[in-house]
Order: sequence, then C-alpha cells, then structure tokens
Amino acid sequence: MKRLAILGSTGSIGVSTLDVVAAHPGRFEVVALGAGGNVELLAEQIDRFGPRLVAVRDTDAVERLRTLVGDRCAIAEGIDGQIEVATVDGADMTVSALVGAVGLRPTYAAIRAGRDVALANKETLVVAGRAMTAAARESGAGLLPVDSEHNAIHQCLRGEEAAEVRRLWLTASGGPFRKVSAERLRDVGPKEALRHPTWKMGPKITIDSATLMNKGLEVIEARWLFGLAADRIRVVVHPQSVVHSMVEFVDGSFKAQLGVTDMRHPIQYALSWPERWPAQLPDFDPLGAGTLEFEEPDRDRFPCLALAFRALEAGGTAPAVLNAANEIAVESFLAGRIGFMQIAEMIEAALEATAGGPDETVEQVLEADRHGRAAARAWLEQGVGS
Repeated sequence: MKRLAILGSTGSIGVSTLDVVAAHPGRFEVVALGAGGNVELLAEQIDRFGPRLVAVRDTDAVERLRTLVGDRCAIAEGIDGQIEVATVDGADMTVSALVGAVGLRPTYAAIRAGRDVALANKETLVVAGRAMTAAARESGAGLLPVDSEHNAIHQCLRGEEAAEVRRLWLTASGGPFRKVSAERLRDVGPKEALRHPTWKMGPKITIDSATLMNKGLEVIEARWLFGLAADRIRVVVHPQSVVHSMVEFVDGSFKAQLGVTDMRHPIQYALSWPERWPAQLPDFDPLGAGTLEFEEPDRDRFPCLALAFRALEAGGTAPAVLNAANEIAVESFLAGRIGFMQIAEMIEAALEATAGGPDETVEQVLEADRHGRAAARAWLEQGVGS
C-alpha cells in the first residue's frame, strides 16, 4: 500500500487524484490533504478518505472546517500547514497539485525530506528548477511528472538511453483561439478564454492554455525534468490532443504516447510507477481518432510562448520573474483590468524591468518572484490596462 499526502486536494488535479485512489481500493492510504478555502469539498474528502492531517488557507477556513468535521483530524493553516502536509510522517509520496508559486516551498520541503513527488505544480520547476533538482539529487527523492505532456515523455523514455535522445516534442491543443486573428484577439474577454476545447482545468491554467504560456512553462519544466537545453525542446500544435507528446531519437525515429484526454491516466501512471496498473477509464480507439494534425505555433499571435523561451535562455531568475508576472497578468485579465493581448505586454515589461540573478537557492528565486510581481503591478498602475 502506498501512503499519499496530497497538496491541492480540492483542485481539479487533486480531485482526479482521489478518483484514482478510490478506483484502486487497498492500494493507497491518504494520510494528509492540503487545500485552500473550499472547506465544504475538503470536509467531504475527509469523510471519505480519513486523513489524519489537513491544511487550509487561513484561520477563517480552519474555523469553518472544524464546524464540519469536528476532531476527526488535525487541522493546520497557511503555508506552514501545507509544508506539514507535504512532509507528514508515514507518507511515501507527496502529490503536488497546488496552482502557482504557492506550491514552491511545500514541494521543496517534500523533496528535501526525500519524499517522492508526483508533480502537477509546474511552477515549482519553472521558478526553482535548479534548486529543486539539486535537492532531489541530494535527498534521493524522485520527481514523477503528472502533466500529461511530461508524463507522456516520461513514458516514451522508459527503457531508453539519454544519449540517444535528439529532441523532445511537447504537443499543445492550441487552445480556443488557434484560428483567431491577432486583431480579434485584442477583443477577447475572460468568458471566451475560459472555454477550452479539450481539457477541463482551473481558470488560471485555462487562461495559460489560451495564451500558450502554459506550453512555455512546460518547456521550462521539461528542461529541468529531462536535462535538455531549450534548443532541444520543440512545441507543436496538435488540436486533437490524442498524441500527448513525443520523443525524437538520434536515428530519426520517434516514440509518441497516445491515449484518452483524461488526467486520471497520467496521475495513475505517476502514482503506480514503476508499475503499470489497469485503469477504470474509457479505452482509446485509434480507429475512431480520425485525422491527426500538427502545426507550428504562431508566436506572433501568441507571444507568451516566445517570452518563455526567452526567459529560459536568459537563465538565472528570469523564469521566476516570467512566472510571477504571468500570475499577476492572468489575475488582472480575469478581473477585467487588462485585455487578452496585454497579458504578454505585462510579462515582457516585468522581464525588462527586473534584473536577473542567480537561482541556486529557493530564497533567491522567491526574491525574484517578489520583484516580478512588483514590476507587473507597477506596469498596471501606470494606467496601461483596458
């Protein structure tokens, strides 16, 4: 039996993770859950899975949760509470599914404790890839990707030699605006941008998918997960989302991972590694998949992708600034303060306004994160928003 601590249990990945747990009785024990303010859903999860420790956002959430669950488990709060969940005694694996840079410190604590991490919080490696991978080497912790693209690459590399890999190919659905003109994109509002054609995700990730920033962040994450430089990582638009990603080898051959568009598949693979288990999911039918298309992404209409490559090539704390500014930009767009195309403008302004620095420690990247957020907010306060 594998014992799990799950950060972000009430988000889409956390809920899907618990679906996988429920589908495999006797294989898992849930020992701790970390969440934000959705205490009603968390209370249902406590009733069903019986963790001994949970963590929530703040004191108000603690009080509301206590009225629902009484003394059935210990309740911690804030970022320190999330770290308690991430490092709880007795867990074999921590599932890191918090959204944004808030997942950085708890995930780092789990890695330093030698805990295997099923990683869905891509910002952890985007912001602090060097520090995270160094800590994993030192502690012996395993990093198992949950993102469908990185999970697909992990599967394609199973049994292969690293020296035989030429390139990684990350597939992107293209989001809801794949065929929309640059002029029309300037008028896009949050309601339109939240209609993803393939995946059901939270609002932040859905907007990142619409701008292709999500794919840019995945490029940076892939650099740290698989140890390849930016010029050996390609992005290709694949609107059918059947091929989840591909690996190209030095002899010109490719391996691709195909399957249904259901996040429970990569989650189960990460949780069951190094084994494969039967899944209670719809079968993938290649005969019904139809025509598979592949296109070059348009970096003029989707400049966030180019900005991510630029930050990766700059190195140091530039990716931390990129991620921080993007989080502020997405919040501002969803609040109606800036237009869709201004998301990239805000990020570029923050990158230009923030000096780069070393990224060897979590403290250094967190400082860069603060500077990136401040630069983005300063750009917004100059009155350039919509």
